[in-house]
Amino acid sequence: MHDHPVAPPETAAPHAEPPDDQSADLTVSAVTTVAPAGPGAFDAPDSAVAAAAPIVPAEPAPLPDLATMFGQCAWFRALAPEHQALVLAQSHAERHEAGDVIAQRLAPSEYWIGVHRGLLKLAIFNASGRGCTFSGVPSGGWFGEGSVIKRELRKYEVVAVQRSTVLMVPVDTFHALLDTSLPFTRFVIHQLNNRMGEFIASIQNSRLLDVDARVAQSLAQLFNAALYPDTGPSLAISQEELGMLVGVSRQRINQALQQLEKRGVLRLAYNQIEVVDLAALARVGMEQI
Repeated sequence: MHDHPVAPPETAAPHAEPPDDQSADLTVSAVTTVAPAGPGAFDAPDSAVAAAAPIVPAEPAPLPDLATMFGQCAWFRALAPEHQALVLAQSHAERHEAGDVIAQRLAPSEYWIGVHRGLLKLAIFNASGRGCTFSGVPSGGWFGEGSVIKRELRKYEVVAVQRSTVLMVPVDTFHALLDTSLPFTRFVIHQLNNRMGEFIASIQNSRLLDVDARVAQSLAQLFNAALYPDTGPSLAISQEELGMLVGVSRQRINQALQQLEKRGVLRLAYNQIEVVDLAALARVGMEQI
């Protein structure tokens, strides 16, 4: 297994997100992570952050063995023993820190990628640094099957939003499973279908909904169990991270979340969002369509 970050090239443009007035053109979905959240307000006041002593990140624990990590994936458990052995023999895991570029845009799609723990975003950036986030991928999510199937250049950058552990299945292993494993083929078909539905909804929401409703819909999308099976009732994510994914400022995210809390669809705590009524959250803004 590999345990090293992949740094972006020195010539890469800065990854700046657009201001609020540009965010309506983004196709996005918010994401969750399994990291625990602490007590208190959703985000600490800026003055408290400034006064606090610098926090030194703890050394990460050793990675679990591949069999343990893949064993948490439903698609892997459905494979025949010989196909499970193939995956374990040819795949590897990597740990990345926040900000690491895990896969470059326009580079060959050499791996099908899964998130064992953490939070990634799929995004593109132009020469001026303006960015567009297509989707976020939390723990339990897999992505990139379209580019891997076609063996084409990847159409987006894969960036770690939080410290993340990812599973890397080589393109040839993926195709071997696709050719010989009916359970895997069935999983990929369902994965592509659910991903298409997510992107269609994201385009609709980004074009037609106001910011409060877009935030609500982005949060609701995280509870698609077919795409994000590890999602629970709480999202451990900061306002800044959520803003990176939705494409609006931290301050505007705060306003939207406060409004949603007043409606009784979620509760806020320090770096954590608890969804109280998922059905009501999913209905927010639908009258605008």
